[in-house]
Amino acid sequence: MTPREAIASLRKQMNERIIGQEKVIDRFILGLLASGNVLVEGLPGLAKTQTVRAMSDVIDAKFSRIQFTPDLQPSDVLGYEKVFEVEGKPVLHLEKGAIFGNIILADEINRAPAKVQSTMLEAMEEKQVTIAGKTYPLPELFIVLATQNPIEQEGTFPLPEAQKDRFLMHVNIDYVDSASEYQILELAHNKRLKTELKEEPKVPQELILAARNELERIERSEEIGKYIVELVFATRYPLRYQSKQLEMLIEVGVSPRGTMALDLCARVHAWMQGRDQVAVTDVKQVIHDVFRHRIIPTEHAKFNDFTNDKIVDIVLEHVPAPEM
Repeated sequence: MTPREAIASLRKQMNERIIGQEKVIDRFILGLLASGNVLVEGLPGLAKTQTVRAMSDVIDAKFSRIQFTPDLQPSDVLGYEKVFEVEGKPVLHLEKGAIFGNIILADEINRAPAKVQSTMLEAMEEKQVTIAGKTYPLPELFIVLATQNPIEQEGTFPLPEAQKDRFLMHVNIDYVDSASEYQILELAHNKRLKTELKEEPKVPQELILAARNELERIERSEEIGKYIVELVFATRYPLRYQSKQLEMLIEVGVSPRGTMALDLCARVHAWMQGRDQVAVTDVKQVIHDVFRHRIIPTEHAKFNDFTNDKIVDIVLEHVPAPEM
């Protein structure tokens, strides 16, 4: 099995388990290939958690779930050192927490206070954790897939801007169409009758890592690179692009981490489409998921119901794309 065949199998098996959320599944796979963390937001009951579980069921990897609650402690996430007695002498032993896995489900991450949320920062950015002054590396295949309910839901805590920027993408999940809803109904009925999906071989970690190596061969022209930079700069300096509207809508623009994220996601998207060169369409396909959580809107924007997605649409209108 080639890396491309492995990813095709991963997508196929996930879509068989999760009906009607093809775009969300593609974004999860994109995050996996880019070795980037993904934040998925939606109302309760829209299969956020089940989508992450579906990915972990298909990949031959260690799955860890962290259920974020107001009483969760940092040691519950990272682990702690415990003293054992060996031949009459005290010996420290690390009891690893749930973060020491390959696919980490941070379930309802915005239900825990900032103290616990911040324990994820080092792991998400550096792929390592520090416990009692000692640094421990995390596995090479490591990704945090975090779910959150809309902030208007009771009992939630807003994620700090510094933590949101650690997520490669912020993906919204919505209701499926009626045909997909019926398929979900039938799938649930079949499960009750113990009619299971055909068992297929799990995707080995080695093939996912091999697919990541193939991304290095994806080419991105200078024109596309400059286009990506111009899109970012339009969120920081709108007046350079003759847009007084954007000036009134954006309080803080996209960070340099967002520039690199847009470039990386466009490369992965091109690879997933079977191409070896980034096109303008790749940038446009992923820009909303990359910028959505990195733009801080003004009070004027909030008052006038300008979502970050609408703001990104305006950015795309004001930055001319290269002709290729």
